[in-house]
Amino acid sequence: MQQEALCFLAAVSACAANASNPMHAIPINAITFFMGGDVSQGIAFVKSPNKSLLAVLDLVGDNAADCNTIAEMTESQRVLRLLRQFESRNVTFVSRDGSWPIVWSRAKGVRVWDADGRRYVDLTAGFGVANTGHANARVVKAAKQQISRLPHAMGDVHPHPLKAELARTLSQITFERWRCGQDGKTVFGNSGFEAVEAALKTAMLATGRPGVIVFEGAYHGLGYGALTVTHRDFFRAPFIKQLGGFACFAPFPLAGPIWAVGASAALHEDQVKLEKTMTAMERIAGKRAIGAVLVEPVQGRAGIRIPVRGFLSALRSWCDANDVLLILDEIYTGFGRTGAWFACEHENVVPDLVCLGKALTGGFPLSACVGKADLMDAAWPEATGEAIHTSTFLGNPIGCAMALAQIGELKARGLIERSARLGKLLLEQLRLIRATSRLILNPRGIGLMAGLELLQRDCSPATSEAVSVMKEMLRCGYIILAEGEFSNVLSIAPPLTIGAADIQRAVHAIEQALLKCAR
Repeated sequence: MQQEALCFLAAVSACAANASNPMHAIPINAITFFMGGDVSQGIAFVKSPNKSLLAVLDLVGDNAADCNTIAEMTESQRVLRLLRQFESRNVTFVSRDGSWPIVWSRAKGVRVWDADGRRYVDLTAGFGVANTGHANARVVKAAKQQISRLPHAMGDVHPHPLKAELARTLSQITFERWRCGQDGKTVFGNSGFEAVEAALKTAMLATGRPGVIVFEGAYHGLGYGALTVTHRDFFRAPFIKQLGGFACFAPFPLAGPIWAVGASAALHEDQVKLEKTMTAMERIAGKRAIGAVLVEPVQGRAGIRIPVRGFLSALRSWCDANDVLLILDEIYTGFGRTGAWFACEHENVVPDLVCLGKALTGGFPLSACVGKADLMDAAWPEATGEAIHTSTFLGNPIGCAMALAQIGELKARGLIERSARLGKLLLEQLRLIRATSRLILNPRGIGLMAGLELLQRDCSPATSEAVSVMKEMLRCGYIILAEGEFSNVLSIAPPLTIGAADIQRAVHAIEQALLKCAR
C-alpha cells in the first residue's frame, strides 16, 4: 500500500511542477489503489478526457494537503476511506479530525481491538448483543460446528433440527417459566424490527383491529412497520408519506429522579404521570379500534428511560379489561440485561407476545416473536404450503446453534444474577460522580443497563458535553454511546461478564472525562 501511495505522490508532484507532464505519467497501479483496488476503474479514470491534476487530487480528499499523509495511512484510515467511497454516505459517520469512529478488528470478553491494534473496554456490548461476552468460546464453538455441517436450510419449507429445538427452548424460558398455563410458539426473523413486525401482524390477525398504542420515545426499529411505531421524528420524518397510520402515541411515564424533589414528592409525581398515561390511552381507545399495546419495558435508544413503578402492571390490567393484546419489546432488555431474564419479570407481568433479538445469539442476525400458544394458533392459519410471513433465512441453522449455546451460557455462568448484582454497583458508582458547576447529572439504571443523563443548570439537554465525553472516553480506551433524542445520555450496557474492577475504572474514567470537558 505504501509503495503505490509513494509512487502516486511522486507523479502528482511532477504534474504539479510541470503542467505539460501528461496525466498518464501517473502509474496505473497507483491510480487503481485510490479507486478502491478496481483496475478497470483505474484504467477508465486515466483514459477519460479532461482529467486534470485537481481531478486526481480529488481521489484522495478535498484538498492537496491530504497527499502528505497518504503514504502513512493506517489500516483504520484505509478502511474508512473505502467506506466513504463505496458505502452509502448516510451510514457511517466519519469525523473530520479523525477521532471517530474506530474500526473494529477483533473482540474477546469485554475487550475490543481496532484495526491498528489499540485496545478498548466495550461499555455497549456491541449494541446490547454480547451479553455472554464477545466471542464467547461456547457460542463460537457452536457456530463453527454448525457452519461446517449445515450453514443454511430452507426457512419455512425444509426445516432443520435446531430450529425446532430453539423454538422449544424459547417457550421454556418465557411462557412456560412464567407459568401462564400454556406453551409459547415462535415466529423467527433476522433483525429485531422483524420480530416487532411479526408481533404487529399477529395482533392484527388475532383481533381484527389495526390500531396499536405505543409510547413517546419508543424505538422499535426502522422497517416500515416498525418505523410506524417508532416515535422519534428524526427517523420518521423523511418517510412519513409512506408510513401507515395505525400507531397512536401516549406519554411514556418516565420515573423522575428522587434527588430533584425528594422520595415522597417523586412518588406522587410518578403516580400523576401514570394516571396521565392511562387517561391518554382511554382517550385513544375511545376514538380508534385498538388491537394491541406495544412497549419497551425500558426505553433503550431513547436514553435508558425507566418507567414509573407499576407501569407494566397497569398496562396488563388495561389490556385485559379492554380485550387488547400486550406486546413487550424485550429486544434490548432481554436475556439478563436488566438483572432478570426479561425486564417484565421485575413486575411479574406476562405479555401476550414478546419480541426478542440482540443478545439472543451473541452476534448472529436472528430474532423471534414468541406468543402464547393459543393466541398464535388463533392468529395464524395452518400452513398449506405457502407461509404468509416468512423469509429466506428464517431460523438460520448457525443462528439457532449460537442461540442455544448463548442461552446455555447465561444459565451455566449465572450471568442473570451477576447482572443484577453488578448493576447495583454500577448505579452506586455513577451516583458518586462529582457534578461540575455547569452540569446536572441524572444517573439511572436497572441491572447492567444504565444511563447518565447530562443536563445544563436550566435542565436543558447538555448535548455537546455528552458527545465530548463520549469522544474523550474513546480516546482513553472506552467505547460508550451518547443516547436519547438529544444525545445527552451516556449509555452503559457492557457485556454481563464485565468485572467489578472494570466497572469502577470505567466510572472513574467517565468522571475524569466530565472534568476535562468542563474546563
